[in-house]
Amino acid sequence: MVSSSGHMQSPNVWDDVHLAFRRYDPRLAYGQSKTANVLFAVEASRRRAEDGITANALMPGAIYTNLQRHTDGRGSGAVPPELIKTVEQGAATSVLLATSPLLDGVGGRYFTDCNESEVVHRRTGTLHRVAAYAVDPDGSRRLWALSEELLSTAGRRMHP
Repeated sequence: MVSSSGHMQSPNVWDDVHLAFRRYDPRLAYGQSKTANVLFAVEASRRRAEDGITANALMPGAIYTNLQRHTDGRGSGAVPPELIKTVEQGAATSVLLATSPLLDGVGGRYFTDCNESEVVHRRTGTLHRVAAYAVDPDGSRRLWALSEELLSTAGRRMHP
């Protein structure tokens, strides 16, 4: 699952996942979606580990792509030039997680720059950490249940 250090912007606010009762803030919406990516990997791994299927989440890094056309070319903020990666550098962690035998059986984790990230309980100034709420097993189960509920509701609307 491709996530982002943007997950540090917001945990999933379970009582208002659609931001229906809060003023819409793109950074919070993005953060919440990236937190959900990590939680999904945690729960998918838990559910499928016995079948030898694992999932992990990762941050590719700051890469200037067409996404920045929506953010004045600056991403989530002014990224120092020394932190900008090429597309190939940004893909390295994805390739590692998808292909390395060193990660056989490893799932439900978050990686940055080809390394597992440290879990933290409060926001830090580094991009190489993952918020504890993003890898919380209770949160991952809650996200899975919510996803099933939303998919079921959408299915009933499509096929009344």
